[in-house]
Amino acid sequence: MGLFRRGPKEGGPADAPADVPQDEPEGVEPGDDLEEGEDLGAGVRGPWDAEGTFPAMPRVDLGAIQLPSLEGMEVRLEVDKATNVVSAVAVLLEGSSLQLQAFAAPRSEGIWDEIRDEIAASITQQGGTVDDLPGPFGRELLARLPVRTTEGRTGHRPARFIGCDGPRWFLRGVLTGRAAVEPDAAGTLENLFSQVVVVRGSDARPPRDLLPLQLPGGAAPPPPPSADPRLAPPERGPEITEIG
Repeated sequence: MGLFRRGPKEGGPADAPADVPQDEPEGVEPGDDLEEGEDLGAGVRGPWDAEGTFPAMPRVDLGAIQLPSLEGMEVRLEVDKATNVVSAVAVLLEGSSLQLQAFAAPRSEGIWDEIRDEIAASITQQGGTVDDLPGPFGRELLARLPVRTTEGRTGHRPARFIGCDGPRWFLRGVLTGRAAVEPDAAGTLENLFSQVVVVRGSDARPPRDLLPLQLPGGAAPPPPPSADPRLAPPERGPEITEIG
């Protein structure tokens, strides 16, 4: 990973979790890394909680999100130009994009079912279409998002909303490009999503509060404002791009 530059932002709305088993294997203590490829038990996969057990592999520390490092991927940190707060992470690879955001969630229950309905209603009101389907991480949304073409006409862009409800956090992702419509093209980014480690922290936060992201190397942006940076899609703005 190396060069940082500002560039145009890709990605758009995103939301979704899944009921993913997070049981810890017998004999492994919370916080222990496992060797890459070590089995956690049948049916168990990430995304992972930083206080639990997870496979050891190279990851980029972005604060609330520890992102697996893949050869050839481009990482874009989307920055709100009004507040200078990093609002999302987008991974571009092989003609596809995966946008990631992590949010606070209640201790007792997940928030994906509620958010999924809200996203579907919002997209429909904007003139798009949505299907609620089963996927590798549980229920997901397959959407056609309305966009304005260069000729001034209204077109549609396919997107998949996926995610995971974790302990007091929610990780959402949006797949666009080839991965939104071609199952064979989605596998690499789906696997990357399943190997993300979420750092919730111990701070008290209201549900849907955006968990703070930072630049690699620990350069933290200003804390998020209290004016609700929740599960609405990030607006277009400048971003910092890392090429790996």
